[in-house]
Amino acid sequence: MGKVMIINASPRAPKSNSKQYAQLFSEYCRLDTEYCEVKKSNHLTLCQMIENYSDIVFVFPLYADSIPVTFLNFLKALEENVPLKKPTISVVINCGFIEPYQNDIAVKMLQLFAKKNGYPFGSVLKIGSGEAILTTPFRIFLKARMKKFAISIEKQKYNNFQVTMPISKKMFIKASTAYWTNYGKKNGISKEQMEIMEIE
Repeated sequence: MGKVMIINASPRAPKSNSKQYAQLFSEYCRLDTEYCEVKKSNHLTLCQMIENYSDIVFVFPLYADSIPVTFLNFLKALEENVPLKKPTISVVINCGFIEPYQNDIAVKMLQLFAKKNGYPFGSVLKIGSGEAILTTPFRIFLKARMKKFAISIEKQKYNNFQVTMPISKKMFIKASTAYWTNYGKKNGISKEQMEIMEIE
């Protein structure tokens, strides 16, 4: 039986949606799993642990159509600290867009990393609609895809999966705009302030 190392590569790992996705994966995966988070101080430790597992599942959010820089820094460390045994890399990635294909570029970056560094590449689960899918009745669709993703790793029948909320883009934009406008109000920020390009 294999062992799976789940690596949460979100910059907000302890309080991230990625942590919830990782927990959901653990519920459905019947292999032994260990959950870890990428931190600035633990790159070498994680690199040394990796060789003890048959599979790695990287869980992270899409950042500006790409991999978060914190995750990128870890991958650089992994290139420099090559494990004796290279496990299969699988990916769970989520984005704030409703379309799961928005994650494609980041997935290709991981595939390129795996190819360049001699890691087998496994399954992919692309999640659209961001954190919203976690807090609505549509969570059932996420759970169904996550279960299939977990089974594919368990049986080493790797495949690509995707999931999003089954609503129109127009409805999604309307709902997300209302959510962020109300969120801004709670923090004393107007919609107009949120629309400017300046970053404090």
